[in-house]
Amino acid sequence: MGRIIIFTGKGGVGKTTTAAAHAVKAAKEGIKTLIVSTDMAHNLSDLFMQKIKEEPIEILNNLYALEIDPNYEMGKNYNSIFDAVNKMIPFNNQKDKESMEDIVVFPGIEELFSLLKIKELYDQNIYDLIIVDCAPTGETLSLLKFPELFSWYMEKLFPVGRVAMKVLRPISKVALKIDMPDEKALNDIEKLYVKLGNLQNLLKDREVCSIRLVTIPEKMVVEESKRNFMYLNLYNFNVDGLYINRIMPEDVDNSFFDQWKHLQKNYLDEINSVFSNIPTYKIKWYEADVNGVSNLERIAVDSLQDENLFKVLKTTLNEVFEKTEKGYNLKVYLPFADKKDFDLFESGTDIIVKIGNFKRNIPIPNVIKKYSIASAKLKGDVLSIYFE
Repeated sequence: MGRIIIFTGKGGVGKTTTAAAHAVKAAKEGIKTLIVSTDMAHNLSDLFMQKIKEEPIEILNNLYALEIDPNYEMGKNYNSIFDAVNKMIPFNNQKDKESMEDIVVFPGIEELFSLLKIKELYDQNIYDLIIVDCAPTGETLSLLKFPELFSWYMEKLFPVGRVAMKVLRPISKVALKIDMPDEKALNDIEKLYVKLGNLQNLLKDREVCSIRLVTIPEKMVVEESKRNFMYLNLYNFNVDGLYINRIMPEDVDNSFFDQWKHLQKNYLDEINSVFSNIPTYKIKWYEADVNGVSNLERIAVDSLQDENLFKVLKTTLNEVFEKTEKGYNLKVYLPFADKKDFDLFESGTDIIVKIGNFKRNIPIPNVIKKYSIASAKLKGDVLSIYFE
């Protein structure tokens, strides 16, 4: 069984460099490693100073790299879905039709096919370690929550949708001059649904997949890291490490940086305090741009000497159902959550937790469906929902 480590953080904090330093270290230790970029603004090629494309290429012994192109993945594996949508859209000319190749079929499709590619690579069992360099925080949350969200919609709509397609297909062709998705496309959608379920299980398998945050000691970045940590726990992912990048070395003897070092110390103290329950690594600010294998090795030597670095560093149970005298209690771990920021309600067979612009549908187990929500309390970092 291989390992997947996903790196994320606010844009510009050095998550790509941190991920790549891990990849180089792992390869040097004899671990067959693949580093994958899911960021549409790929920069692995710049970092390693060689062209990296949509299929894995060898960077050095035991290290391979890949920049995922979701449109390439869709055309390669799910062309029938693409063709079905293509046929449903009337075009004025061939040029308009050709431009369809550059159009995303529905919102979130980039995230979907990026994740499915990672699942495919993991199932091939070629690599001992897959390191994922994700897009900035907000896009990463969209990336990771998308399989669960899309699966939820498919569960609700697909049985009705298949029947509707059979009824509408002959009518639409005559009356509307468009073709509805055929059986081949619908079968691909069904296969997609099955893969999404397997993908969810993989991303939330605490023995295989963990997420690591990269931050820097600056106010706005620290606050976003705290929110990011909360949202990742909301969606039940295992965050097992934090990397504080660009720390000013103490031996810098220049009065110009004294105030800067003082501010950094204050934010370092805050980070150490609020993230005291997860392993933390510190990476210094280097005197020159970090690119190329030799510079990535410097980071590994200076900051990544933990012998357990590529193991799961910490396992947190974010959701626990407990039996009570009157029914059940669902505990959800939500660090840094504020009572005024979140809402909770019941919808059919789901509990919906909404925090800011993010919400999650938590399916209710069958054994609890005969109960109703009696109360909910946010105490410390734990939201307790009581069913009676």
